[in-house]
Amino acid sequence: MSERYFYDLEERTLKFAIDIRQFIKKLPKTIANNEDSKQLVRSSGSIGANYVEANESLGTKDKLMRKKISRKECKESVFWLKCINESNELNNSVEANLLINEDTELLKIFSSIIEKLKD
Repeated sequence: MSERYFYDLEERTLKFAIDIRQFIKKLPKTIANNEDSKQLVRSSGSIGANYVEANESLGTKDKLMRKKISRKECKESVFWLKCINESNELNNSVEANLLINEDTELLKIFSSIIEKLKD
């Protein structure tokens, strides 16, 4: 894979984490939303952070492990987004669904990368 591919995915995961933070700012202030939002901020940021670390890894096993963590964090982010979206009557439900779609795309990308690294 080219250097450009890695850069684009780093930027894409960063944009996703920032978009999540912007989305959260618009949520109703409830105890559940506060707790779910904390989890979502952590998992969404961890996607990109682990991917960046994977690109600086010490070896193939470390790279694979970090990318698996990114994939796991994608799954967790989808979970928290769905919890928030389905437990609120959101004015920005369309935005939530766009974030869920982007997260699902990132999940597919990481799954593909992991499969290629296993070969």
